[in-house]
Amino acid sequence: MRKKYIGIMSGTSLDGVDIALCEVDDEVCILEASHYVDFELELKEEILNIINGSTTIRDIGLVDCKLAYFFAKAVNELLEKFEYKAKDIMAIGSHGQTLWHEPNGDFPFSLQLGNASVLAVETGIDVVSDFRSKDVARGGQGAPLAPAFHNFLFSHLENCAVLNIGGMANISVLGHELFGYDTGCGNVLMDLWISEQEGLAYDKDGLWAKSGEINEKLLEKLLNDEYFLLKFPKSTGREYFNKKFLIKYLEPFGKMSPVDIQATLLALTVQSVANEIKKFQIKELLVCGGGVRNIFLMEELQKILPSVCVSSTEKYGVDADNMEAMIFAWLAHKRLGLESVDLKTVTAAKNNTILGAIYASN
Repeated sequence: MRKKYIGIMSGTSLDGVDIALCEVDDEVCILEASHYVDFELELKEEILNIINGSTTIRDIGLVDCKLAYFFAKAVNELLEKFEYKAKDIMAIGSHGQTLWHEPNGDFPFSLQLGNASVLAVETGIDVVSDFRSKDVARGGQGAPLAPAFHNFLFSHLENCAVLNIGGMANISVLGHELFGYDTGCGNVLMDLWISEQEGLAYDKDGLWAKSGEINEKLLEKLLNDEYFLLKFPKSTGREYFNKKFLIKYLEPFGKMSPVDIQATLLALTVQSVANEIKKFQIKELLVCGGGVRNIFLMEELQKILPSVCVSSTEKYGVDADNMEAMIFAWLAHKRLGLESVDLKTVTAAKNNTILGAIYASN
């Protein structure tokens, strides 16, 4: 019997929070209602200050709670808007806001904020959160989590891959054995650059990038960065692809046209994704996340992959904007059912395991 779950996703792009109310069982995950709320500028800046290292323990605690209240308000708005009651929902699956992701090293970890106890109390709904820690504890990357859900939705398609373009970009290669990993930066560097140069949150339809010229030497240097040369499994985030990363590569080139830099950054995302897709026998690439709305990026992706059919996941009836939030509704269902998630071939964890911790609302 299908039951209702809510998924919450706040990604590395830090543009806002997606709330997806889904009907879920072991066969389907169907989006029934969705709601989106922009981040307040003050909260976004507080999060970035923590990520950039200028913070205190108190700051982290405050942002942890502020995010939870922000998420809860968005959930309650969805419930009111679509006339649902808290008792109608089995659980909320909340990814939380990633502050730092460091799955390699002597003490691997992945840290997300958005206090699940506060969220449970403020919504009156049980919350499943902390999805990455168990996988990391089992020796895995803890990310990306999306490939298991992509496989659940699209495993019937042959020679298919799914590409999510958020702040970072990740691919899921579907088939007899599931692969998936972060290819590198998605929108994060483009958004950062246009924000600094033009005061805009993002490059609508990729029009600014389209008006520039690619600096081929800069692009070559960027593509030779060590992250792009790493073999999978691999995962990344703002702790790597950030302003310091950009400055490191721009400084040796001296004065360049800002619009040409934007064009080069879009080419970096396109080329780094295409380089990975070409490693597999892919005939169909389904795209989701904010990047799917970047018309120029999608055109360039199709151009560089002429033998691959590039299209939105909406081709198969799955909302491209809410895909990531839907993942966490589905993962909450898996957690309550005590079902392990098939990710070991993606993250290199020792084995598949049950993911997430439950926070009761009562």
